[in-house]
Amino acid sequence: MKKITLLAAAVFLFGANVMQAQETNTKYKTEDFKRWQVRLRGVGVVPNESADISTIGGDVSISNTIIPELDFSYFFTKNFAVELILGTSKHDVHTVGSDISAVGGPTKANVDLGSVRLLPPTLMAQYHFYPMNEKVFKPYVGAGLNYTIFYDVKAGNTVKDVKYDNALGYAVQAGFDLMVTDKFFINADVKRLFLKTDVTVDASNLADGLSIPADVKINPWLLGLGVGMKF
Repeated sequence: MKKITLLAAAVFLFGANVMQAQETNTKYKTEDFKRWQVRLRGVGVVPNESADISTIGGDVSISNTIIPELDFSYFFTKNFAVELILGTSKHDVHTVGSDISAVGGPTKANVDLGSVRLLPPTLMAQYHFYPMNEKVFKPYVGAGLNYTIFYDVKAGNTVKDVKYDNALGYAVQAGFDLMVTDKFFINADVKRLFLKTDVTVDASNLADGLSIPADVKINPWLLGLGVGMKF
């Protein structure tokens, strides 16, 4: 009778341990990571620009700017996620060291090309690391695509018009989330967009039929700092 009692107690304890392990495993699977997170960042946009300008030569200068940025992430697993980044920026543009002597100007001139806004929605695939057991510091790397739309073009007071072709580009990133609570976190992020566009400057107001094509590389750095929420 004593052996039967001990065997029953052992079976009970074994069953309880199995049930507890199953509950722990289920909790781990459902609570170890949240599927969605959203971030709001302030982003410094720093173009690393260069240009091949026909007819008048020279180079290009594109202004830096600071913008708000919103992004959404979806986690397929606790390590793999995709991130959609939304933001728009405005930049002033001018050439540097262009030769406009053919229209009565100097041989080294900066030609004002007005301003343009960029809308570059970017989709990134990310890998998230968990180097700390408590998962407070979570770095990640990513790579993806962006499609940049150029809009609200203002040509300025020098030329008649400027046209930018929308363009497909590539992006890489690195950053980290620093958890403040189980739900809220601080984020720091660096991205590099590899982006170029064909630009056509209509300068027919300076000389009859004058059109100036250019291949422009923008290749901006995006330096972001913000806050986020998991849900």
